[in-house]
Amino acid sequence: MIERNNNKLTITTQLKILGIPPSTYYYKSKKDNSIDDFYKKLILSIFIKYPFYGYRKIKKELAKLNHCLNGKKILQLMREMGIQAIFAGPKLSKSCAEHKKYPYLLRGLNIIRRNKVWATDITYIRCCGAFIYLVAILDLFSRKVLSWRISNTLDANFCIEALDEALLKFGKPEIFNTDQGSQFTSDEFTDRLIDNGIEISMDGKGRAIDNIYVERLWRSLKYEEIYLKEYENVAACKNGVRKYFKFYNSERFHQSLKYLTPDEIYFKNDKGYKIAS
Repeated sequence: MIERNNNKLTITTQLKILGIPPSTYYYKSKKDNSIDDFYKKLILSIFIKYPFYGYRKIKKELAKLNHCLNGKKILQLMREMGIQAIFAGPKLSKSCAEHKKYPYLLRGLNIIRRNKVWATDITYIRCCGAFIYLVAILDLFSRKVLSWRISNTLDANFCIEALDEALLKFGKPEIFNTDQGSQFTSDEFTDRLIDNGIEISMDGKGRAIDNIYVERLWRSLKYEEIYLKEYENVAACKNGVRKYFKFYNSERFHQSLKYLTPDEIYFKNDKGYKIAS
C-alpha cells in the first residue's frame, strides 16, 4: 500500500492521502515473547531437577511432555537465561607431598555436642565466566555454618581468614576435620589449630565421603541458590551466598535435625543427636 521508493510522493504525503496516522505506520510491533517465556519456564524446571542435563537431554525431557522444540532453539533459550549443564570443575584439593598429613579421627565417633568437631572444604562457583572459590567452616553437631570466605585464588589465606573468624566468634572445637588439600596441610593453617590445642583430622585420600556433611552443604547451596541465579559480579555472588547462609542457619528446616534449624541446635546445645560414622 505504501510505496517507500515512490519518487513523486513522499511517505508522509501517501499517509495523508490514505488517512493513516504516521504513528501507526512507523510503529514497530513488539515481539510476542509469551511462547519463549513459556518454554524458558519449562526448561528451567527441568534444569533445576537435572542441572547436569545439556540441551540434548532437555530436548528429550520436553518431548516426554509433548513439547517438540529443536535443539538450536533450546540452546538459544538456555543462553538467554544464562544456564548450562553443570560439569566437573577444577580439582581443588591438590595435595602437597612436603606437607604433613594427619589421620582421620571421625570414624565411629558419636558427635553429641556443639564444638566437638568442625569441618571445612572448598568448592567453586562459576561467576562472570570464571571460577571463584568458596570455603566454609561447619559445626558437625548442629550443621551450622560458622564462617566462610570467597577468593579468586586458591592460596591458603582465605581459608585462614575463615578459621580465624570462626575461632573468634565461636570458641574452638576439640577436633577439626579437613581434606588433604595443600591449603589445609600448610604450616600456616595447621599451626593455628595446634596453637589452640585442637586435634587435626584429615580425610583419607580420595575419600570424599569422609567429609560428607560439607559436601551436602555445597549441594544445598548450589541447588537452592547458585544454579538459580546469574550473578553479575563477585560482589553480587558474595551477597547471594551471605543471604543463603543466613537462611540456611536460621530459617531452613533440616530433616536430619528433626526439622529444627542449625541455629536452634547450636545455641540451645540440644542433646540426643548423633552423626553416624
